[in-house]
Amino acid sequence: MLKDKPFAALTQKMLDAWIETDPADPAEPHRVYAGVLHLLSIKMRLTVFRIEGDDPLAWQMTPVRHSGFTSSLFNVNKIFEDQRIGDFKDQDYMASAVIPRLRQVIENQQPSMELVKTKLFGINLGYDRILIPQRTLGRPRWVISSSHARFLLDAPKTPGKFDVDDEAVVQLLLEGCTAKEIAAQLGLSHRTVEHRLDRLKVRFGARNLVHLVVMLLGGHVNRENGASIT
Repeated sequence: MLKDKPFAALTQKMLDAWIETDPADPAEPHRVYAGVLHLLSIKMRLTVFRIEGDDPLAWQMTPVRHSGFTSSLFNVNKIFEDQRIGDFKDQDYMASAVIPRLRQVIENQQPSMELVKTKLFGINLGYDRILIPQRTLGRPRWVISSSHARFLLDAPKTPGKFDVDDEAVVQLLLEGCTAKEIAAQLGLSHRTVEHRLDRLKVRFGARNLVHLVVMLLGGHVNRENGASIT
């Protein structure tokens, strides 16, 4: 299985393309993102915001590439469909996590990259995000937003340390492998992998496999940030 390109590498590629655009002859957003579309992983999404007028609620958000990650908590791709910001179902999220940063990059006309920790419909989520405004001598008419999901967290009930075999299963599961693919890569029977997954669902209180992935993503982010899941 090919490993995902790190998000930092994708952002650098877009920044390189952005620098090559001419402010005196403003480019369309595809000039900046065209070279990375084939590199976007299942956890990444790319959206273009069209900036028309001064009211951010009237600005249009158009997905170029949806995330392939789905959750039983809500349909992320349906929520982030082509629409005006003012039509988005969770206006608290837009007011806190999106609009202020859009205004900032439009005013500064410089890209911004950060780790966003926020809530969407009451669910804790975190993602790396880069915002890239149009290079122009006037006011930018678009902003590219690309993000990489770090966690969509419904806190596990009974977390704990993984043994070596479970760690391997979890890692491949988070990379998008099916139970059959995990079994083939680890040299285990399909039934053994299914048994391990069922045991993990019970341990974490997960309702199904998708719910387990959501909870495991949260646990992995906690470990990346130095927190223990024990």
